[in-house]
Amino acid sequence: MADTIAGPDGKPRCGWCAATDDFFPYHDNEWGFPVDDDQRLFEKICLEGFQSGLSWRTILAKRENFRAAFKQFDFNKVAKFAEKDVERLLQDEGIVRHRGKIEAVINNAQRAKDMVREEGSLAAYFWGFEPEEIPDAIPQSVSTSEVSKTISKDLKKRGWKFVGPTTVYAFMQAMGLINDHATDCVTRKAVDKARKQFKRPSIR
Repeated sequence: MADTIAGPDGKPRCGWCAATDDFFPYHDNEWGFPVDDDQRLFEKICLEGFQSGLSWRTILAKRENFRAAFKQFDFNKVAKFAEKDVERLLQDEGIVRHRGKIEAVINNAQRAKDMVREEGSLAAYFWGFEPEEIPDAIPQSVSTSEVSKTISKDLKKRGWKFVGPTTVYAFMQAMGLINDHATDCVTRKAVDKARKQFKRPSIR
């Protein structure tokens, strides 16, 4: 069972919130709640790619800077970025200045446009991989899964970059494809309710 800590209201939250108070709003209002908005899905998978080798604390602190740098992660706009934009972003102290990761976002924006043409939407694609819930699964006990490996393999086949199985699993946790909140976490029930009410995107 994943550890919990007391939140600002004294109720239990996932233990990873202990790293910084900034995690509480993100944990309570975003992490694990189902998302079907393509722009938010694209943002998250890009930010998870930037997190590779770093901490989510670092990325979350810079999230607004990333949004400004990458046109709010509108992949139709980012797909048009050129080398001059890469050079500009490499000078942007507000984000993680890693050429490979910056170039991956631009590449993935182009691949996202392809995916919309082929699958109808990013949401339809990702939610098509939603795994069946395992009732006795221990939350936050693994960093990859067979589904995250399958998605990662398929994305790479489609030309996406910085989308390894661990990155994809973190994306699945955050975007609500699974409910990985600690068993005793007060937000787990809220996420369960949101997932039950969530209308899955139609798949072509």
